[in-house]
Amino acid sequence: MNKYVATFFSHYDALTFFDFLKGKNITAKLMPVPRKVSASCGTCVSFSTDAKIDLTGYEVEAVYIETADGFSKV
Repeated sequence: MNKYVATFFSHYDALTFFDFLKGKNITAKLMPVPRKVSASCGTCVSFSTDAKIDLTGYEVEAVYIETADGFSKV
């Protein structure tokens, strides 16, 4: 299962996306943005899934996949 970090322009955007994932029964958590990842907002959503996520309608700044070396932008 792949682990991702999604960053946002605002805390509200992060909360909205978090609620969306929870509604889809995808394990997710709100957390501070990792130092290796740059973001406008200091809050990100960390989640794990193998399913394709439709980001339409969500103000996502960027999505990163966790790798052995840190994070890579998707």
